[in-house]
Order: sequence, then structure tokens, then C-alpha cells
Amino acid sequence: MAVSSPKSAIVIIPTYNERENIDRLLYQVFGVLDTIRDWRCGVLIVDDTSPDRTYKLVKQLQKRYKNLHLLLNKTKAGLGRAYLKGMDYAFDQLKADVIFEFDADLSHDPTKIPLFLQKIDQGYDLVLGSRYIPGGSIPSDWGLHRKFLSVMGNLFIATAMLNFSIRDWTGGFRAITRKVYQAVHSELTSERFSGYTFQIGFLHAALQKGFKVVEVPFHFKDRTHGKSKMGPEYIKNNLIYIMKLRLSDLFKNRVFKFVVVGGIGALVQLTTLQLWRQIAPFQLAFFLAIECAILSNFILSNIWTFSDRKLRPIQYPSKFIQFNLTSAGSILIQQSIAFVGERFIGLFPLFTLPIIAIGVDTGMMYAVVGILIGMFWNFFAYTTFIWRKKK
Repeated sequence: MAVSSPKSAIVIIPTYNERENIDRLLYQVFGVLDTIRDWRCGVLIVDDTSPDRTYKLVKQLQKRYKNLHLLLNKTKAGLGRAYLKGMDYAFDQLKADVIFEFDADLSHDPTKIPLFLQKIDQGYDLVLGSRYIPGGSIPSDWGLHRKFLSVMGNLFIATAMLNFSIRDWTGGFRAITRKVYQAVHSELTSERFSGYTFQIGFLHAALQKGFKVVEVPFHFKDRTHGKSKMGPEYIKNNLIYIMKLRLSDLFKNRVFKFVVVGGIGALVQLTTLQLWRQIAPFQLAFFLAIECAILSNFILSNIWTFSDRKLRPIQYPSKFIQFNLTSAGSILIQQSIAFVGERFIGLFPLFTLPIIAIGVDTGMMYAVVGILIGMFWNFFAYTTFIWRKKK
């Protein structure tokens, strides 16, 4: 009976001027990797041709560590590019099943690597080293401003992403399976992911694709040698990226598109009503203006709101009739709510804002409720009958 070979894990460590740290770092990392029995482990250094010649020291250390690999970039590519090139090399050339992201400044705890692999064995696709869950921490000697930026920065990102299940969005200590990399890496090749935004972008893309993610606590240590690569642009670039991402997600959201198209339809109705009134009686002009708005909504819904479910030209006549009936149903709902409310509840003031002398009565409330329920009906009918999900 053939014995299957152990799975492979490669720890990727990007370096730039880390000569003071690399010897001690590799001693600690390989000291842990040598204790792991169920995985075949190695280290890949991705160096951006460091001026302090870190890569030359790595070449010397390859004589000591047989599973130490070196990938040399001709120019400084940035953290994200270094990781993507390293991942591509590790999965393709080194046949890794899992890769680790690991900092070269001794801030990450290599003794946690076996626990990360344990989580992978339990079925998780992406394991995050977390400073902000019980058992994790940031340096106690950090200044108050740095602690504030770190903690509040992650809270801001979680709020912007509407995902509080992840506590550490920006950490760079991670274990990533091959299937996550294959599903995500093509989305992260643009220039905006060359720096520290890579960590947020990679995690966001993995979560969107439904991969199983878990956090493992660790104590983050500050570097003692060399200079930090993180400058003021770190905060600026992250903020810009998050805002662009949320706006992009918003414009991809079907409900948002539905509301915008409805607003455009209202403007079309008001504008065309003025035009039709120049050549037709008011009642006819009112009907034609409504029909113009319905036509506008139908076209925009087909090419934008439901762009993934576009109708075929042969379907246009029958679906446009359905669209008209749906819109008529929405109007009927609004009118019915107003009639029932006035007939059985009555009209009376709810409250008045005395400072600006504006009153709100039940009539206005019936109108708002009717509009909201009418919108719900429209969205339901559009998604269920007119632009049904393609099988």
C-alpha cells in the first residue's frame, strides 16, 4: 500500500534591508518547522534586491538550511507584489499546499505555526494571526497614538466592511491554502495592491467568495533592528482603498441600483409631464408621463440593475407588458393603503415641529408606507417574474 507524501507548507518572508534580522529570524523559524511531523515545511525569502545585500546572507544561510529558498526581485516591488510573486512561486514551483505570510522583523511568533496548520487540518481555508482577540496583544510600550491608530484603524475597517466577525484586518501573519490563492490572486494584481492595502484586499476577496476563515491569537512584538517600512502613506492608502471599495460594492448592489433607477424614473415623469402638457390634456399628459417613466425604468433595469439577467430582444414585448402590470400593481397598493387608512383609521396630526412649523399627519404616513410597500412589491416582482435568475 502506497504511503501518501506529507502536505507542503512554505513560509514566505518578504525582505528589504533586513540583514540584521534574517539570521536570527531563520534560526527561530526553522527551529519550529523542524518539530512539525505531518507537514513538509520550508521558507521562501522574497528579497527586493536589498541595498544592504540581505539576499547575499540568505544565499550563505542556504548551506545551513536545506529547505530555504530565495526569490530575488530586480527592483523594489512593494509588500503586495512581493507576496503575490512569492505565492505564485511557492504554489507553482515548490508545490506548496499552504503558504504563510510572515514578517522579517521578528514581530510574528513562529511558535504559532503548528497551531495554524492544525486549523488548516480542521478544514479552515485561511488562518489569521490576530492581535485583537483574547490571547492576542500589541506591544505595551507603544505610544498612546500608535495604539489608538492600530486599534481604531481595525475597528474602522470592520465597520466600513460591515464585518465584525474579523477582529484583525491588517495583520500580516497568515496561513493561506492553494484554493484561496487561486480564487483570489487575479483580483489583486493592480497597482493599488502593491503596498499594505494588499492585506485588506486579500482578506475581503476571500470572505466575499465564502472561504472558511479563523483567527488565532498571538502577541505582536515590535522590531528591535532596522527601520519600519510603514509610513504615513499606510493610513492614507488604506483609507482611499476602503472608500473606493465600499463605493464600488455599493454600485454593484442590486437594491441600490433599483432605488437609483426609481429616482431617475421619478425625474423622467416630472420632466416629461411638463412636455406632454404642452400638446395634450392634463389627464392624457399625466398618463404619457407615467409611461415614459416606466419605459425609462424598464430600459435601465435591464441594462444596469439586472445586467446579469439581461432579457433577450424577443422577450421585450411580453416582459414590458409584465413590467407595466407590476408598476400598476405598485400604484394600486399605494392607493389602497391610503384609502384603507383614511377610511378606517382617519386623518389626524401626529406631531409638529414648532421651530420650523412643519406638521406630519397620518395622511403623509399612509403615503410613505404605501410607497415603501409598493417598492418592495416592484423589487419582488422584478426578481421573481421579469428578471428571474437564470438556471
